Amino acid sequence: MDSLGTLERAVPKEPAMHPAVLARLERDFKPRWEGEWGGKFVLHGSQPGPNAVRLDGNDYLSVTGHPDIVSAQVSALTRSTEFVVQSGVFLLQQHPSRALERALADWVGKEEALVCQSGYSANVGLLQCIANANTPVFIDAMAHTSLWEGAHAARAPAHMFRHNDPDHLDKMLSRKGPGVVVVDSVYSTTGAVCPLAEMVEVVEKHGAMILVDESHSLGTHGERGAGLVASLGLTNRVHFITASLAKAMAGRAGFFTMPASMRYYVLTSSFPNIFSSCLLPHEVAGLRATVDVLQRADAQRERLFQMTRRLRERITDLGYPIHQGTEQIIALEAGTEADTMKLRDALEARGVFGAIFCAPATSRNRAMVRLTLSAALTDAELDHIEAVLAEVAPIVQPWDWPIARRARVAAEA
Repeated sequence: MDSLGTLERAVPKEPAMHPAVLARLERDFKPRWEGEWGGKFVLHGSQPGPNAVRLDGNDYLSVTGHPDIVSAQVSALTRSTEFVVQSGVFLLQQHPSRALERALADWVGKEEALVCQSGYSANVGLLQCIANANTPVFIDAMAHTSLWEGAHAARAPAHMFRHNDPDHLDKMLSRKGPGVVVVDSVYSTTGAVCPLAEMVEVVEKHGAMILVDESHSLGTHGERGAGLVASLGLTNRVHFITASLAKAMAGRAGFFTMPASMRYYVLTSSFPNIFSSCLLPHEVAGLRATVDVLQRADAQRERLFQMTRRLRERITDLGYPIHQGTEQIIALEAGTEADTMKLRDALEARGVFGAIFCAPATSRNRAMVRLTLSAALTDAELDHIEAVLAEVAPIVQPWDWPIARRARVAAEA
């Protein structure tokens, strides 16, 4: 008699959840799981095979595996014998992380930079330091969630203004007073570009400050990949630049810039930096080498721009409503999560793999399959992407998606 085994199987491994948690799951999650998702996790499709065309990453310039980066990582792994795992605020000027921070600051043309565990923690940690309960924070409607969380961490009043609308921002600042304006340079779900010059003019008119998240333009835009702010000649007029280093940098970190006079204030005020361990030696070494690699990547940047223009033109000709963006991120906004899963499955069945974005990454019923382009894509792969989208169009009928209907109504108005 296997009484012990029977008893082990009968004893639950977890304690009972509080009724409030169970009620929340029942109310907020179960309808999506059983309804729109059909009992499957919305973000997980099929496993890509060896011939799949992958458009679900962020390594825009294809630096993963670059020999200079790998060599730097290997050297750090085999030679770093005095490394101590500790909070980054303890690192001295001689630490390799400081060389990385100086390189990042020089790259984007600012005085000082601070490396963080992620782009998310960079945005939260910076806003926590530069805003408080008396500082209104004005956030573009499409800005990254981490920027909203930064305002929340600062206990600052957060005010949303219409996406890429400097006039609406002007009115908001007139009513609420100067504070911190927060925008992305290139928006992460649609590939839309912020009208930065106009935004900066509004900020200066009201004596406010501006934070620009360059996660999706650092490395891909501007001379030597220095970003959109630098390419527009706005470096000396933008107060703070932040970025994830998990996009074109293909690493696992983030950073933000600041005046040199603020460094030690930030080191004693930014909770994500105070209460997180520093990056590991091979991460620091790899990122430092990546800065040099990306500054030399003019050919890859031009290749990325060329294929972006080609694919966007072809996808538009096929009837897909992608008018909301212009850059290497292409949003196929099917609308409901169920319709987006249908689109994703149709693409994957034909060897094209994007990534589903849905609430909370998008607004409710504005789910999409996001396609992100990489400089490593071949002409044959581009041909295949175009052929698949042409084949799938009659199945998913993108001309009837809600975003397409809204565009028609707007055009008629």
